Amino acid sequence: MKKQASIMGMSVIIQVIDASVTQEDLNEVFSYFHYIDKKFSTYKENSEVSQINREDLKESQFSNEMKKILELCKETKKETNGYFDVNLNGILDPSGLVKGYAIFQGSLILKNKGFQNFYVEIAGDIQVFGKNENREDWRIGIQNPFNLDEIVKVVRLSNKGIATSGNYQRGRHIYNPKGRTKETDEIASISVIGPNVYEADRFATAAFAMGEKGIEFIEKLKGFEGYMIKKDKQAVLTSGFEDYTN
Repeated sequence: MKKQASIMGMSVIIQVIDASVTQEDLNEVFSYFHYIDKKFSTYKENSEVSQINREDLKESQFSNEMKKILELCKETKKETNGYFDVNLNGILDPSGLVKGYAIFQGSLILKNKGFQNFYVEIAGDIQVFGKNENREDWRIGIQNPFNLDEIVKVVRLSNKGIATSGNYQRGRHIYNPKGRTKETDEIASISVIGPNVYEADRFATAAFAMGEKGIEFIEKLKGFEGYMIKKDKQAVLTSGFEDYTN
């Protein structure tokens, strides 16, 4: 069973292969995504993030989930030597972590229901479990940032997550938090495969902000692989990335 909709202004796709799945099961995950959007959207006036940015809420009034996300952001900033930062000029925007977090938590809703073979995607960031309808690893295409109708690489994944960071679709929304802008002009996109989409997403965001040295950062992370496309259209891969293309 497959369902697609638009949430957070982005395409959301869920496909569950297990025969026992119902429409209600998929609706529960979509309801969770709507909840996350209402809480963390920087575009919704009444979201908790917007209230925080207007200083309508004190830290003592933050929800438990907001506190959890901000703690995860703090940990990620430390793990990436400051390249992941959700505060830009005093404005809170945890989007670089929330999307992957939401996808993974949504997939756990299905996992906890006993489903074993499924696919959850929000705007190209994906979590897969088990096998596809052909009982094979899921085939995931990496988009060409210079031609969005072209797939430049196809990876095969099972029980993994993949996330791509770049400024080519939404315009410039990822910045080097250390104050230099040239790094984010060096590359067009970086795709990261990780143990789950939450981990892949947060490190992909940081790696993109690092520019060309972002692929070196991913290379050093145990359990992660990356595929970077530079502004000159040349690709740079981590040493184990091709293991997922065979």
